[in-house]
Amino acid sequence: MRYIIHLKILKLIELIRPKQWLKNLFVFAPILFAGHLLNTNLFLKNILAFIAFCGVSSIVYIINDISDVESDRVHKKKRFRPIASQDVTVRQALFFAVIIALITILISLKLSFLFAVFIISYFVINLFYSFSVKHIVILDVFFISIGFILRMEAGAAAIGVPISSWMILTTIFLSLFLGISKRRAELSQPDSEHVDKQRKVLSQYDVPFTDQMNTVAATGTIICYALYTVSEKTINTFHTENLIYTTPFVIYGMFRYMYLIHKKNLGESPEQIVTKDISIIINAFFWFITAFLIIYKDKLFSVLKL
Repeated sequence: MRYIIHLKILKLIELIRPKQWLKNLFVFAPILFAGHLLNTNLFLKNILAFIAFCGVSSIVYIINDISDVESDRVHKKKRFRPIASQDVTVRQALFFAVIIALITILISLKLSFLFAVFIISYFVINLFYSFSVKHIVILDVFFISIGFILRMEAGAAAIGVPISSWMILTTIFLSLFLGISKRRAELSQPDSEHVDKQRKVLSQYDVPFTDQMNTVAATGTIICYALYTVSEKTINTFHTENLIYTTPFVIYGMFRYMYLIHKKNLGESPEQIVTKDISIIINAFFWFITAFLIIYKDKLFSVLKL
């Protein structure tokens, strides 16, 4: 009996896809680039915002798995998901979703009204995606992009800081890049002749088309980020032009990701790439350290003097 309960708990944890929570780290972007990462009070609020988004995104994943159960059962990997494999019933999944929803609501109430608006918007938009938009070519990846923008906007709302327009544009292009890369990887899998049964919208894409879109998205990401680092507002905020030296890390990261898509046929699971590819992990680490030292150098010197 204890083994069965333990197994059920593991399947419920798998159902809410903790690995996907990596995407919710976008809520920390505003506090990093607002120069308040060392502010304990604001950082704790951002942690609550992150937890709330983990909750609402997990609810969305549960709803997705329920609505996609038939198509998941013909997918080489997704057929092992808890609902598709019948390890978790639909009734159990819905009950679990209600519990998560209550916790998410309680956390959201501790933050601002605007944060609640963003998190509700995220939920509603994902419902549209799950039941309709995911079958509409191009619009499907744009709705994925909106989800990333809402994460960032919500993170800013939770701590009451503004976001640079260039940073919003960077997020738009980066999220489009990730969404299109996922479509490209799904089209390139060995059993691609059955791909339309796994995700209907893929019948309206092909590899050359996704490659063209990805080139535009990657270029847009790099250009918008570079322009953010040299914008007048950024220079005035951080009192330095040195943030431009973080741009090579962004360029390398985009090129490395494209290499993994084209040469290693990866990309179907973005979270696996960013957590398992050593080159991307090291690059991300050095990007963060470089950006942190440039943005917070004055505050760090003040602490050292004390």
